[in-house]
Amino acid sequence: MKSMKRMEIPYLDFSGIHDPIRAELDAAWKRVMDREWFIGGAEDAAFEKEFAAWCGVRECVGAGNGLDALRLILTAMGIGPGDEVLVPANTFIASALAVTYAGARPVLVDPDRETALITPEEAEKHITEKTRAIMVVHLYGRVAEMEGFAELARKYGLRLIEDAAQAHGAVRHGKRPGAFGDAAGFSFYPGKNLGALGDAGAVVTDDPELAARVRMLGNYGSARKYVHELPGVNSRLDELQAAVLRAKLPHLEAWVAERRRIAEIYEDGLRGGKLRLLTKDEGNGYYTFPVFTPERDRLLAYLEEKGIHCQIYYPTPIHLQKAYAELGYRRGDFPAAEELSETGLSLPLYPGLTEEQIEYILEAIREFAF
Repeated sequence: MKSMKRMEIPYLDFSGIHDPIRAELDAAWKRVMDREWFIGGAEDAAFEKEFAAWCGVRECVGAGNGLDALRLILTAMGIGPGDEVLVPANTFIASALAVTYAGARPVLVDPDRETALITPEEAEKHITEKTRAIMVVHLYGRVAEMEGFAELARKYGLRLIEDAAQAHGAVRHGKRPGAFGDAAGFSFYPGKNLGALGDAGAVVTDDPELAARVRMLGNYGSARKYVHELPGVNSRLDELQAAVLRAKLPHLEAWVAERRRIAEIYEDGLRGGKLRLLTKDEGNGYYTFPVFTPERDRLLAYLEEKGIHCQIYYPTPIHLQKAYAELGYRRGDFPAAEELSETGLSLPLYPGLTEEQIEYILEAIREFAF
């Protein structure tokens, strides 16, 4: 590190995404302002059509955020009190909260420590007569083994739901997230590979009836103004966010390609050192690039001193959160999830990260962990 001048590298920098398309974003804003129609208008309808086509499915319904998207799917499927839904133990708490808000019980599944994803084999161990659905989370941009989960769902008569909040641009065997299960929930939180300028989400599915029910539930249970067929909620994608997402969607493929290029450099530069990497995945959309070490906290402090800002995702797994103490899980019940939460650290990864910055990061880590 003595040979390199100290840098300040943020964990996330939007300038590499927003600056090149500033005119397109300004035009999107102007269209909405000129129309003076802010909910359920032309931008929302157009984005839903475009994003459904991107995912390779027939239907897309905008929602207020990713949590709402998952909750609406579960409720539209009729899943509720007395039902159980399998959920990864190492995901963001929103996956479990969606189950809770639907009135069902989340049943946690330990992931494979080498991929950070749950497997059909492990999930099958937790299926009971109360199980109604499996929620598979494509964590860190890695698509889970969906063919095996589809077979498992058929075997037990379960609904298969994809939490694709981190998987924009990922691919598995030529298919994108959202095209594997009965339905998928996406988040467009600003930091996602495809991010809005605030909270936003969507449900995608090949089932028109399910899509119609999701849309009704997210619009106060109404398909026609002042006629309420269901006890719904208010969760809709607003026109401004839809317009921004429309401006960004044509660039998503290039942005994901850049993420993959940077990740490849990280992979090549860090293999063989003391840090543990997840198994390589060619279809990864690389929402994050996590590394793992028992010295995680010391590595984080060291990199911060060097001006390299990193992120710890989910330092406390769901089963150890006070919010889910009622599930009765204990420390040690999900050893892989606990290890991932205690040792994982994600490096800066975004379009616009320069070669000099990447080399600075790698050199700092080599100095620490080689």
